[in-house]
Amino acid sequence: MTRDESLHAAIHEEVALHEYSALWPAAFRAERDRLLSLLPGRFIDLQHIGSTAVPGLAAKPIVDVLAGVESMAAARALAGPLLDSGYTTSAEFNATLTDRQWFMRHARGHRTHHLHVVVHGSPAWFQRLRFRDLLRADAALAQQYAEIKARLAVAHSRDREAYTEAKATFVLGVVGDA
Repeated sequence: MTRDESLHAAIHEEVALHEYSALWPAAFRAERDRLLSLLPGRFIDLQHIGSTAVPGLAAKPIVDVLAGVESMAAARALAGPLLDSGYTTSAEFNATLTDRQWFMRHARGHRTHHLHVVVHGSPAWFQRLRFRDLLRADAALAQQYAEIKARLAVAHSRDREAYTEAKATFVLGVVGDA
């Protein structure tokens, strides 16, 4: 499979949840260390977020990395170096975002990592960490989220944006204005 074929397959990959894997935290640490080595001094902090960061929670097997930077200008300035280091993105999509920049890594037609570059200490930073921490601390809440995700993965198996948008109501209801 060529790199272009892999990218096309990853972009159009179906929404499919996998049982929790104890390998996901190690995959985060490896990517964190890789990013810190490739781009020293560019990040204030890197955190593992999303469902792969919640032990026991089923997830799309994509490691979400939250990267804190000093400003949105700094986030936008990372685009070139990140693209050179194996990430891809949609410039059009990123142009619509005011609170973050988004990047994706893929291999063999599957997404492996999503990188969310946000201003460290911003509402976007705290909201994502709060949601992760609440799911880690409350098994009933995590179970409720797992059930919603399972239902939405079936309903929106071929539309990632619809799947993500459908989860947003639950996420915002949990975190409020963190």
